Amino acid sequence: MHIAIQASDLDAQRIDGTRVYIYQLLRYFGAMAPDDFFSIYHRSTFNTELQPPHFPNYHTRSIQFPCAWTQMRFALELFRDRPDRIWMPIHSIPILKRRESETIVTIHDLAFRFFPDHFPFIDRMKLRLFTDWAVQRSDRIIAISRNTRDDILRLYPSIAPEKIRVIHHGFDGEFFRQTITDEETKHYMEKIGVKKKRYILYVGALQPRKNIPVLIRAFGKLKETGVFDDIKLVLAGEKAWLWEEIFDEARLSSFSDDIVFPGKRSFFEVRTMFQNCAAFVYPSLYEGFGLPILEGFASGVPVVCPRNSSLPEAGGNAAVYFDAQDDSSLFHVLETLLLDQKLCEKHVSLGKEQLKQFSWEKCARETLEWIWGV
Repeated sequence: MHIAIQASDLDAQRIDGTRVYIYQLLRYFGAMAPDDFFSIYHRSTFNTELQPPHFPNYHTRSIQFPCAWTQMRFALELFRDRPDRIWMPIHSIPILKRRESETIVTIHDLAFRFFPDHFPFIDRMKLRLFTDWAVQRSDRIIAISRNTRDDILRLYPSIAPEKIRVIHHGFDGEFFRQTITDEETKHYMEKIGVKKKRYILYVGALQPRKNIPVLIRAFGKLKETGVFDDIKLVLAGEKAWLWEEIFDEARLSSFSDDIVFPGKRSFFEVRTMFQNCAAFVYPSLYEGFGLPILEGFASGVPVVCPRNSSLPEAGGNAAVYFDAQDDSSLFHVLETLLLDQKLCEKHVSLGKEQLKQFSWEKCARETLEWIWGV
């Protein structure tokens, strides 16, 4: 079988959950389906941290084009190459394609429908247009969580439930469990100006849906108690869109000097930040899955998140939950955790068990089966 894959997201410099998802599945497809031929299309040059592996049955093609790449240049290549299957790991499929090429699309989340003000107008309109077309015109849909499946069925009631298969993201915990030398840890802690186990961590894009101002305000309440003078808040991630409110909130905080923005960091630096934090907080208002929650579990730290969207699917009974709209709720959770070492250890242990539910190998196998139509 000839399978075409749209992998242009792997060219991006900003690494997010969707890009990790594509990269991880490409690590497995070649070996799992040695009799299939995979055409992997992208636009320019792969991000060095997202470079797909080489398999004999992989043919990678860089096809540059100035605009509307998916709908024009990529679509043209599909007409020429006549693949049996097209896997679109993003919310888009070519409007014009050969009927005999079955299309499978992954829908990650529908946040732009529930939080429209959190997206730039043009981006929101594009997402609405292309997602509508992809959901309605694809042959099969992958939803990365039960919550995403339920949202699709709610917003697109004409879609048959059997057209959608829930395939959770996987996770490779080995990378986050690898030990780092004391010297390396000390060097990096000094580099970003924090002490080991004396900071609260957020990792992810800096954009409105991540709900970071609530975390900043909860951190301020924590500092006001006078018990946590040496605790800092590390907000690790790149500016995505509409990020100004986050920096305004940090600047206006009475404890702005204790809020650290490390910016873009390598996988290795992110691992160091995870392993040495006092707690990881993922305050998002809505997620398709919530991969950083599993990264926190694998790093052996307590994880705090809201009980909304898909986050309980990733967090299970291992995460500590709070009300996403209430900074006081988050403050009380953090205060309790930081003062109760046994409670932290309990949730760290539960996190290790929760991780056993997820693997990229399982995700890749189930994804291939759905691409085949099995």
